[in-house]
Amino acid sequence: MRKTFAALIAGGVLYLLLWPVPVDPVAWQPPASHAYPPNTALEAGERIDLPDGHGPEDVAVDSLGRIYAGLADGRLVRLAPDGTGMEELAHTGGHPLGLDFGADGTLYVADAFEGLLALEPGGPLRTLTTEAGGVPFRFTDDVDVGPDGTVYFTDASSRFGQPEYKLDVLESRPHGRLLAWDPATGRTRVLLDSLYFANGVAVAPDGGYLLVNETTRYRTRRYELTGPRAGTSSVVLEQLPGFPDGVAAAADGTFWLTLIAPRNPLVDGLAGQPWLRRVIARLPAFVQPAPARHGFLIQLDGEGRVLRTLQSPSGVPLALISSVEPHGGTLYLGSLEEPALGRFPLGAAE
Repeated sequence: MRKTFAALIAGGVLYLLLWPVPVDPVAWQPPASHAYPPNTALEAGERIDLPDGHGPEDVAVDSLGRIYAGLADGRLVRLAPDGTGMEELAHTGGHPLGLDFGADGTLYVADAFEGLLALEPGGPLRTLTTEAGGVPFRFTDDVDVGPDGTVYFTDASSRFGQPEYKLDVLESRPHGRLLAWDPATGRTRVLLDSLYFANGVAVAPDGGYLLVNETTRYRTRRYELTGPRAGTSSVVLEQLPGFPDGVAAAADGTFWLTLIAPRNPLVDGLAGQPWLRRVIARLPAFVQPAPARHGFLIQLDGEGRVLRTLQSPSGVPLALISSVEPHGGTLYLGSLEEPALGRFPLGAAE
């Protein structure tokens, strides 16, 4: 019995140390974390439970106030303005993440598996693009439409798909891209590559620039679309205390950004230990580090200056907030895993 037990222990150790894993981690130094004053303002928000389905990663609202979301099972759904009467509009066959409306009412969809899609009013769901520069999308993530109709979107990782997002975090290499699709030509361009988990994207109301989040580097980058610096980018917000996910432009020219979860001390502590991150990649998913359920929104301007934060340390009414959509004085919130949406009237924070 003792020999058998020892053999099992030895086998487990060898597995953790030697079993091949599809990651090649790199050592890096996490930046210091900026500490924002805590508050509980976001806890005044409303939870809209879904009657069926979960994981509404992103939310869009049309001119009639109807709420749209993509669910983890592939459905695109619409709810009445009061959050009731969920109906299925289409099924992507994948996992719809980012959503945004064009001026003509077309709903653009970034699907983690299927690429960039479009659902025109009264029309069928169609695929617009699945690759750029000869590199297929592995993790089409967020989408935003500029005032000229150009569709900007992100491919979070060209190496790991959505179910393997933790492997991208563990590897910590720049596999992400910022892309643009031109509706006039059908052409897809790579605007930026070598991004660290390219996530949320939001175009300024005047179309002069956009913001894009690099989740695994705790920062937001600004990309210039017009002017003498067009085609260049710079970091405008960094040292975030959590993982930035979604970002959206508001009508007043500011932006709202979500931190899906606070930083994990274990993740930061292992940044300089690639071999230990390989060991973690071999562990079952249920024992790997899990995100904390702390709601956190940041309002900022185009220069990256933080104007205020809305927080919910309890995770009420919604946790793992992956997107925010300002509309008519209200913030609509999506969640990576919850069977619900969130809604926060900005007047509640005054």
